[in-house]
Amino acid sequence: MSESATFEMSRRSAELAAKGIDVINMAVGEPDFNTPRSIKDAAIDAIENNFTKYSPAAGYASLKDAIVKKLQKENGLSYSKEEVIVSNGAKQSICNAILALVDEGDEVIIPAPYWVSYPQMVRLAGATPIFIDAPISQGHKITPAQLEAAITPRTRLLILCSPCNPSGAVYSAKELEALADVIKAHDGLTVISDEIYEHINYTGRHASIAKAPGMKERTIIVNGVSKAYAMTGWRIGYIAAPKWIVDACNKLQGQYTSGPGSISQKAAEAALSGPQDEVARMREAFRRRRDLIVRLMREIPGIEVSEPEGAFYLLPKVSAYYKGDITNSTDLALYLLEHAHVATVAGEAFGAPDCIRLSYAISEDRIAEAVKRIKEALV
Repeated sequence: MSESATFEMSRRSAELAAKGIDVINMAVGEPDFNTPRSIKDAAIDAIENNFTKYSPAAGYASLKDAIVKKLQKENGLSYSKEEVIVSNGAKQSICNAILALVDEGDEVIIPAPYWVSYPQMVRLAGATPIFIDAPISQGHKITPAQLEAAITPRTRLLILCSPCNPSGAVYSAKELEALADVIKAHDGLTVISDEIYEHINYTGRHASIAKAPGMKERTIIVNGVSKAYAMTGWRIGYIAAPKWIVDACNKLQGQYTSGPGSISQKAAEAALSGPQDEVARMREAFRRRRDLIVRLMREIPGIEVSEPEGAFYLLPKVSAYYKGDITNSTDLALYLLEHAHVATVAGEAFGAPDCIRLSYAISEDRIAEAVKRIKEALV
């Protein structure tokens, strides 16, 4: 397995920062906001009330209740507590599902660009990732025809991320229904729907493929509290899926990590059940940052920008600058780190070799300064 490119670039930028260099880190997908006060207070109350013992392997019943209510209220989807499992972050949730459902020789379809860890998780399970190219000309979204062409008798899973890391692409309900029609024509094909950026969506109401007719029993919804509530370090994610899948994930989790942190679970419960004003405030701040970085990056000659519809990433096409000693996106990312002191992530890591990824989960002033530095280094 290879090291996460995101963590590698963050490590490199930290090394420069330790030397006193002002590095603007646009490599990590982490909100720069603090966890809202009401959530922190709930965690403090949990400590004071001695929620400091092992929790059930699948998570506290009260948190699963909060997740069930959230799914019903926000997504119009009905689940029981037995169809929910809480994990140590959405990353573990995804890995649990892959390990539970695929075996050596199986295939897992992954639209590209993709989150860096999907292919590595598939390989960890002994299966083979099959990539579908979703270029900038398609808004970084796959078509039903592409999906149909990629399916073989060995296909077990499709991993779909909307809003998408790294592209910011968001599938509409109509687009998801068209993909669902293809999926339903193939027995034994299940979808992992990574919806961790659900609330950082600039198009309006979030659409889940589980809501498409006939898809709830074939969908594993993955979500969590990291992005919407600025709770990355609390490490709480969850799955909502058919009980037989949840039971399998529970067996795995019970053996190799057990339940998530007790204090974090009580904080997550407060996040899902409490006021959502801070979520809306952070989303609007991300929207303003999105508008700013898109405008500024489009002013750099030769760079092609697709406006993200969600998440907090920009995936510009930068291959016009592959010349001389810069032959690929890795070279360009390292060049920008060295000469502009801006940390980005090479598109190769996301299956988008013509691009680099920039996280705009930083202040508007830092975004403006970062793009200024990039422009000066390139033009």
